[in-house]
This record gives sequence, C-alpha cells and structure tokens, in this order.
Amino acid sequence: MTRPTGGDVTRRTFLERAAAVGGAMAGPWIVRASALGQVATVAPSDRITVGFLGVGGHGIGRNLQMFLHQADAQPVALCDVDRRQIDQALQTVRQKLGQDFTCQTTQDWREVVARDDIDAVMISTPDHWHVPMSIAALRAGKDVICEKPTLTLAEGRALADTVDRYGAVFQLSTEDRSLPVYHRMAELVRNGRIGKLQRIFVGLPAGPGNAGDPVPKPIPEGFDYEMWVGPAPRVPYRDGLHPFHWRWVSNFSGGMLADWGAHLLDTAQWANDTERSGPVEVEGTGKRFESGLYDTFHEFHLTYKYAGGVVMQVDSGNVALRFEGTDGWIGNNGWIGKLEASSQEILDSPIGPEETRLFTCPQGEHRNFLDCVKSRRDPYFPAEIGHRCCSVAHLGNIAMELGRTLRWDPEAEQFLDDPTANRMRARAYRGPWTL
Repeated sequence: MTRPTGGDVTRRTFLERAAAVGGAMAGPWIVRASALGQVATVAPSDRITVGFLGVGGHGIGRNLQMFLHQADAQPVALCDVDRRQIDQALQTVRQKLGQDFTCQTTQDWREVVARDDIDAVMISTPDHWHVPMSIAALRAGKDVICEKPTLTLAEGRALADTVDRYGAVFQLSTEDRSLPVYHRMAELVRNGRIGKLQRIFVGLPAGPGNAGDPVPKPIPEGFDYEMWVGPAPRVPYRDGLHPFHWRWVSNFSGGMLADWGAHLLDTAQWANDTERSGPVEVEGTGKRFESGLYDTFHEFHLTYKYAGGVVMQVDSGNVALRFEGTDGWIGNNGWIGKLEASSQEILDSPIGPEETRLFTCPQGEHRNFLDCVKSRRDPYFPAEIGHRCCSVAHLGNIAMELGRTLRWDPEAEQFLDDPTANRMRARAYRGPWTL
C-alpha cells in the first residue's frame, strides 16, 4: 500500500482502518537541553496517550524521560517484568507530574496493548521481544516507537509488512538521524561532495570483555522470568542476563554487531542511498568465547559488497565512520565525533535548494514520533528502513556463523543457492508465543 505523506489521514481514520483490518485477521544516546525544556501547554484532549513496555535503565533514563518532557504526551501505563523497575519508573513520573499522579502498572504487556484508550506504545525491552510486542500493538490499533534492533531477518520483514498493512506510524528508536554530524555526513555524500562513493568504513565497539558466569542462580523476587524469556528458548536464570547483559546472549540478541550496528550502519546505508535495499554479498570472520554465558561475536571483521560497486568494511574495536569517493573522503572518529574531510571545501559546502535534503528532526526521535502520530507521516527511521539497517547486521552474523561468503538478493530477501543460510533468516518461537 502507499504510505501517507501528509496530513490527509487523521488519527480517527487510522484507528478505523486498523479496526477494520483487525477484524479481518529499545546503545548510545544523548539528551539535548532543548528536548528537556518545557513546551507550550497542551489541552488534555490533544495529548497522545502512551504506554511504556519495558522500563529498565534505558527505558527510564532515555525513553520515559524524553516523553515526560513532551507536553503533548501523556503516560498512562508502565509495564515491566521486574517490579523494582516499575516502582522506579512510577517514581520518575511522579517527580515530573506530581506525587498524586497515578497510572496503570503491570508486569504483563498484553494488558497495556489491550487498552482502547492508549494511542501509542514505547517498547524498551530486550531485543527478542521487540517485534512480537510491536506487531501485537499494531494489530490493536496502536502506533509504535520501539528500541532497536530486530532479532532476525524474518521478524523485520514481518514488522515492516504489518506497519504497511495497518497504515500505522512506527519509529525504530535511535537518535542518529537527528544528530547534525551524521545528518550532515550523509547529505554531503548523497550530494556527491566526495565524488562517486567507493568505500565505507564502519567501526563498532567490541563485545563484552569476559564470557559471563553460566552457573544458574535463583530468580530475583518480583522478577517474572518466564515472561522475560517469552518466545525465546527457556534457559535457567543467570545473574549475567538481567539487566543489560542479555545483549551478549544469542537467544535474546545479535550481539554488538546488531546493538551498535543499528546506529552506525544506518548512517552508512543512508549515505549510500541503500536505506530501502542492502548489500548483495557478505563475508567475514568473528570470535566468540568458547565457554561461558555470552555466545555472540565479541570481535568481527566483515566485508559487504553493494550492487553499485560500493564496498563496506565493518570492524569491531573503535567507533568510527568514513566514506571514500573518487574526489575525497569524509567521516569522524568516536560517537558524535567531529566531522572531518579531505578538504575544508567539502566541510563548508552548502546543500543547494534543488539538491537532496534528508529528512530529520533536530529534537530527536521521540518528538519526531509524536509529530508523525498527528500528521500520519512516516518518521525519520520507519519500519522498512529500520529493518534494512538491522538486516545488514543479521547478514554479517549469519556469514560468521557459517564461515563462508554469502550472496544476498535484497529485493527477494533471500540468500542465493544456500538453503542453510535461508533457514537462518528466522527462528522458532517457544510456545505458546507466536508472531
């Protein structure tokens, strides 16, 4: 279906469409001072009601805080499998809205999604829950802003298709496209300031420095571990799983390549004008711990090739981006590092009115999401583009797992002449959960 590009689709129309269709069938971040300032008072009837699914460290410190400083966002539900996190989130909300403030608190996300009075949900859970929760919320008529990344290629495709089917607003929650250094970098490359793009270098952090303790431990009081595991394989609870370090366990995440890759690989795709496509070949090597709890690749060296001839190298170690073309280079070192180029002329070059202007929102992904909920436009990092970005990381993980060069058809989203690799596009869900 054709996505709306303006304000011609109202929220009421969207909800009616979602109901009709339904009858037929969570890295790096910064908080800007401007984002934390008070905005104009908004009438309660004009506020967007938001349910928060997952209120751990990032869920509170980044996502809940950012929404609390948007006057047109109204928190109405706080959900987490860890009761301690719910209590902390409620305290955070009351510090902003007053000690008398009350809202729903629950350890079961399905209770939030089922509410008719919730317009949108913010999902800040471990990666293996991102797509199942998002799709359930979309089917229930909600708009969704969800932490990155997806867990598999098949999940990402299902998510993008579901967003299109329901005409919903979906934002994969990263700040990169709102950050001047990455926006400027991509715009200069897209407008030919370094000539024809030839090579991209992406540096990402390495994974954990230890293998983690695999010894089972008692489940903490107030922690619904069964719900936390959800559709993933059931394994004994270990201290190194919750919170945060589940990122290094393949049942729940794609490791550092997927976690940080969802940031810098997006700028690479954006600048390369392949944000709705992807590479056609990938090869590389990686290292994992031979024993212990953590089993994702903590070191990786990957080479991707694109149909247009661009070659992208992705290495673990230091955070960096660099684009090399026939007429120069541009890039930076470190997260939000200073923009550098082969000449001052490139850095100072203005983007003309008739040139490519890349969509951004300087106030960040949360403000962009709320604006798009009202306008029914796609946010700056919508489901299709987010899926394609995450796919680059998934392709790399599969290539390292199999230890061979893989050819990929980005249009059909299939590996060529490799049944084993194609089976790895998806994972089985543990019952009773389904996508």
